[in-house]
Amino acid sequence: MRELNYRDALREALYEEMKRDSRVFVAGEDVGLYGGAYAVTKHLIKEFGPERLVDTPISEAGIVGLGVGAAITGLRPIIELMYIDFVGLAMDQIGNQMAKWRYMSGGRLKVPMVLRTQGGSGRSAGAQHSQSLEACLVHTPGLIVVMPATPEDAKGLLKTAIRSDDPVIFIEHKALYGKKGVVPQEEYTIPFGTARIARQGKDTTIVTYSRMVFSCLEAAEVLQERGIDAEVIDLRSLNPLDTETILTSVRKTGRAVVVTEAHKTMGLSAELSSRINENVFSELKSPVLRIAGEDVPIPATILEKYSVPDAKTIAEKIEKVLQE
Repeated sequence: MRELNYRDALREALYEEMKRDSRVFVAGEDVGLYGGAYAVTKHLIKEFGPERLVDTPISEAGIVGLGVGAAITGLRPIIELMYIDFVGLAMDQIGNQMAKWRYMSGGRLKVPMVLRTQGGSGRSAGAQHSQSLEACLVHTPGLIVVMPATPEDAKGLLKTAIRSDDPVIFIEHKALYGKKGVVPQEEYTIPFGTARIARQGKDTTIVTYSRMVFSCLEAAEVLQERGIDAEVIDLRSLNPLDTETILTSVRKTGRAVVVTEAHKTMGLSAELSSRINENVFSELKSPVLRIAGEDVPIPATILEKYSVPDAKTIAEKIEKVLQE
């Protein structure tokens, strides 16, 4: 099977869906002639022209509003926000319009819209361009939120998102664009709400998503050398959430670790821990361990790596808990 990097897998999904359905178009800052801030839409304008690769003014509220209006009138827009940090500038359009029109119209209006954005640290982009704000979006009813880790999942989930009649927030980690992986050549999609067991294990369950999947897999290899067999679950989809796969794994291992790059306080790590405690508390051999980003603005330069978990930290904290 062939390998693609994450960026090319996304571009292939966009190309295939735009060829399949003439209602699909992309709009955002520099998505056309420039090819996107991270080159995901590079060269697509040659095939589809400026009518379907729309370079917009620098106005996040205007860009998302354009997408909502286009979606409820029958098109299938893919809106790109250059960084997830900018969702605050468009939160009325995202939280009060995009998320709620289908509900408030009693299903008469659909919002078949994808909002692609880039989150996470790893490029020393500073406190205003490195955040992980997925919890804010998952907390808004009406939004599907996905965060794929691998090129295969990026392509399959993006195709599913474009075909969805409900609004989807599609968060790409900026440090994954060059990551390579096997991507099937045949047509495929991946349903929302299905987690992936990235590594089988029997001693503890590690629940994570996005870039942290790779940090956790690396940590699992270190733990294996120390006699600890860790199972790693890649959530892929945060809303809907595949709670059953998590619980099945924790029932098997008796232990659970939740790892997120996002800040610890009031984040996804707390929600995931609560779901485990609410359902399998009596089967746990030790309390759920949360490993998350520090509750500080993301620093730039060398300090950045100390603000988010890495494989070494994850392995050390898990080993310590299992030895207690």
